[in-house]
Formats: sequence, structure tokens, C-alpha cells
Amino acid sequence: MNPRDATSRILQAVDDSGTHYRHSIPMIASENILSPMVRRACDSDLHGRYAEGLPGKRYYQGCDDFDTIEEIGIESARRVFNCNFANIQSTSGTVSNIGALKCLAKPGDTITAVSTADGGHISHARMGAVGVRGLNLVTYPWDEGRMEPDIDASLSLIREKEPNLVLFGQSVFLFPTPIQELADAAHESGSMVMYDGAHVMGLIAGGVFQDPLREGADVMTGSSHKTFPGPQGGFLLSDSDDPKLQKRLNNSIFPGVCSSYHLHHVAGKAIALAEFEEFGTDYARDIVANAKALAEALSSEGFDVMAEDRGFTESHQVLTRHGGPDSGAGMKAANTLEKCGIITNMNMLPGDTKAMSGPSGLRLGVPELTRVGMGAQDMGEIARFFSRALISEEDNASLKSEVSEFKSHFQTVRYCFSEGPAYP
Repeated sequence: MNPRDATSRILQAVDDSGTHYRHSIPMIASENILSPMVRRACDSDLHGRYAEGLPGKRYYQGCDDFDTIEEIGIESARRVFNCNFANIQSTSGTVSNIGALKCLAKPGDTITAVSTADGGHISHARMGAVGVRGLNLVTYPWDEGRMEPDIDASLSLIREKEPNLVLFGQSVFLFPTPIQELADAAHESGSMVMYDGAHVMGLIAGGVFQDPLREGADVMTGSSHKTFPGPQGGFLLSDSDDPKLQKRLNNSIFPGVCSSYHLHHVAGKAIALAEFEEFGTDYARDIVANAKALAEALSSEGFDVMAEDRGFTESHQVLTRHGGPDSGAGMKAANTLEKCGIITNMNMLPGDTKAMSGPSGLRLGVPELTRVGMGAQDMGEIARFFSRALISEEDNASLKSEVSEFKSHFQTVRYCFSEGPAYP
């Protein structure tokens, strides 16, 4: 393929992706879409610029305008997350985690975290950031019924192992983590406490989930593009007023894990923070209401929705089981739904051991659906699409046409200063 043909193919694929999602029901829990103003900042001259350092303390000239952007963004982040320290430079949640681990632990130290099999994020595992940092990982005993660390067993583990760092947070994240008691035990053992809020940053900032920095976390990391509706990027936050810790946290991002930290995304993040100050409480509330409505509707349609005894969910996620451990039923369900225009991801559930071929569940998210104006009543319609696709096994092409018609009524980005097309 010659370079011009390659360019044409690439741009066509870019357009096709927008068309695909415009006509689909996107339910990946880690995804969201940009507001028009955030999109404008991301598609700007800042894309090719550098600003190593902090506002007013740069290694390059020509950064005055970006200093303004970053200073406004930092102050907004401190208000949104109610904290004393905020770094908004990180290029992703995982990069935030690597930076925090660099600050809080050294190679050979012991860390406790949720295992990936129980819903922990890959960056919390030996194959991810924890392994990159050379840490000794010990995972929490898991309470499958409550979908959280077993409190009593985890308390014993922390007191026995006396880890250097205690990490909370998950990729499958249905309920707030019982941080307070566990953090108290960690601090009594001399451990630092870190909370990875990547999936739930918008819910935390919106006041509808939990408040980790008030519940015992020394540092909180997170993504800026999941329930927090900004561009790809990350946050590093703390309520500590210790200037030494704040300096170490800043240094852990630059020069620690970022040289260029994607100035256009930082600008987009700053605008998303400003929009969240105005609309975030409503957005977070509506996300959780939609997730609860979806879980209840799926259960009524006959699906095995996890954590029924706890009300299914208190976050943006719903978890469904479609077969026995390592059955691959989640992968089969995800493939069928995609043929019907519903985009989901297979997910390991407790008991699964094969990440690619064995997942028995689906992890469903509603941040994007909420962002384009869907409400609790629309979750019932989506649950019926699920039932028709996976239980009644109706014709995929026919269902896909109905899904596209349903989605045609939800094409505008909301919860922002300037509403506009969701899929330009």
C-alpha cells in the first residue's frame, strides 16, 4: 500500500469509528466522550508544544499561555476533589499509578492490592505497574458476595504483612471500598495508603460514591476520561499539606514518568474540570441512577446480575454472569451483542482464570449513555435489547437496525457549557 492510500484508509477508518459509535449503544465502562469545548482544546496548537516543569518554573520558553491553563486547571481540580494538592499532568490513570508508586514505594517493598481475578486493575498486578516498580504483591482475601475485600481477613493480612503501601481501587468497581477501618490498620502498621479511583473519579467528585481522601487515603490517583468526562489523561491528588510530599508527588510525574505530558490534553482536562464544577453533581447522580435502573431491568429480564443482595451497584457499572467459570460465555455474549450494535466487554468474574478465552461475565457501564441524555426509562429498553439478543436470540441484523433507530434520539453531548454533536 502506498503512503497516500494508507493515509486515505486511516482517515476512512477514523470516520468509520465515529459512524460505528453514532449508531451503537456504547457500554464500555472505561469510556466517555468529549464536550465541544474540550474537543476544541485538544485539537489545538498545544498538541505539538512542550512545557516541562510547573507553572512559572519551566525548562522551555514560550510557556506563559500554558502556565495560565495549568494554573487554572490545578485550582479547579483542588476545588472539584476538595484537596490541598493536585497534579493534572499525567497522561493516563496507569501513568498516575506508576508515578504514585515511584513516590510512595521503592523496589522490593511490599504492597497489598485487589487481584485482577477479583476485579483489580492490571496496573495493580505483577504484569503491570506494580511489577514495573519491582514491588512484592500480596492480594486481599475477597468477599465475592459483597464484591469487595473481606474486611476482617484483610485487616489480619495488613497487620501480619505490614506492607509499605496499601492500595485500594478496582477495575470492576460496583461499591465503595471500606477504606476507613483498613486505612487505620495500615497507618498503625506504618503503611501509606493509596486509592486508585480511575473508574469512579467523577462519582467521587460528584459526591455520590465515597470520599477516599477523607476516609484515610494519603494519595488518590485516577483517570480523566471515565466517569470523569474529560480527555484521555490522569490525576494525582492528595489532601496532605506537607510540602515535601507534594514536591515528591510532582517530581514523580515530571521528570518521573512524563517528559511531554500532552499539553492539549491538559488544556482539555482543565476545561472538563470547569464544566464539572457546573454540571458534575447532576451528571454523577444521573450515572448512578442509570446504572441501578439498568441492573434492575436486566435482572427482571432474567439475567444473572451480580451482587443482587446489595442492590446490584452503587457505581456506574453493572456486572452480569452468563455461564460457569472459564466457560467463555462472557466472550460469546459480547460478540453477539456487538453484532446487534451493543458494545460491551467480556470480564473475568470470581472463579475465572483465563483472561482471554474464559471470562464468564460482562462489565457494563453507563457514563457515555448518560452523557448523551439517556435516563432510567431508557435502561429498560436497553435491557430488552439484551434479552432479545441473548435469550430470545432474535436476528442480529434486525436488532441492529432497531438499536440504530433507538440511538438516533441520543446524539448530543450534555452536562457541558456548549452542547453539541456527540459523534462529530
